[in-house]
Amino acid sequence: MQFLQMTGELMHTTIVFATALVFASLGALYSERAGVANIALEGLMTVGAFTAAIVTYFVETQLGGGAVSPWIGFAAAVAAGTIFAVPHAVASVTYKADQIVSGVALNFLAIGITIYLCKVILHGAAQTPTLKAVFTKWDIPFLSEIPFLGHAVFSAYPTSYLAFMLVAVSVFVLYKTPFGLRLRAVGEHPKAADSMAISVSKMRYMAVMISGALAAMGGATVTLTTTSNFSHSTISGQGYIALAALIFGKWRPVAGMCAALFFGIASALKSVFQVHGITDYIPVDFIYIFPYALTILVLAGFVGRAVAPAALGKPYEKGQR
Repeated sequence: MQFLQMTGELMHTTIVFATALVFASLGALYSERAGVANIALEGLMTVGAFTAAIVTYFVETQLGGGAVSPWIGFAAAVAAGTIFAVPHAVASVTYKADQIVSGVALNFLAIGITIYLCKVILHGAAQTPTLKAVFTKWDIPFLSEIPFLGHAVFSAYPTSYLAFMLVAVSVFVLYKTPFGLRLRAVGEHPKAADSMAISVSKMRYMAVMISGALAAMGGATVTLTTTSNFSHSTISGQGYIALAALIFGKWRPVAGMCAALFFGIASALKSVFQVHGITDYIPVDFIYIFPYALTILVLAGFVGRAVAPAALGKPYEKGQR
């Protein structure tokens, strides 16, 4: 019975932790399918987490937003992520800068600027107060009452339902719409797309901005479901794990979601092991490093077999041979 209970808790916690990774990996999917490498997921998630925490806090305390507060904070995070992704698009698409360098620069900028703004807004505090208005779990009628699976799968935060819904939407958009075909075309063969009157620059700008919005959703999810505040360690490498999930999933929406769930298990084990006292037998430090060690092992074993979009990371010069 205890084993079943622990397994159910592990499944439930996995979905909680994997939700942010699903959002971020979807964001990277749009950008990289269009040919723009986006290593800035960490920074975009950080901006989303910060914006969601600050906006939710002030709507909650100053405007009396109540249960609406986290939704306003979530929407503000999407807007902030979209805007913060623009410099990466400008550097990578317009000025044809090295996309990895641009992404790393945004990561450092995000960490610095969010802590600075946090101290300015909150009069020297390096982290936001604990939020009272955060997302609560939604139970799906009847399904949530199923023994074992009910609580594990069908009682989740609204962001989890949204993340998995967006996976299905992304499958349809990328493979069943003209927009998706054009986006994939500029990532595989931009010269051919350009010859068909498809604006490579426009498509890549749109893809990077969509990427920023989705990654910010992931950061906001962390703030509004698990930590209930923002600090310098709120994201702590999840952007890089999301990028690993995208590569592990071979740049496909459903496979990327499955990879995010796989990495989510690694994070969920920390919580479940602590609750059930397993940390009395296994050093807690090993449990904390497990998600990152697993990321390295998976990439070392599978990255060589994954085929990236042909034009990924390659700036396009109109008229080039």
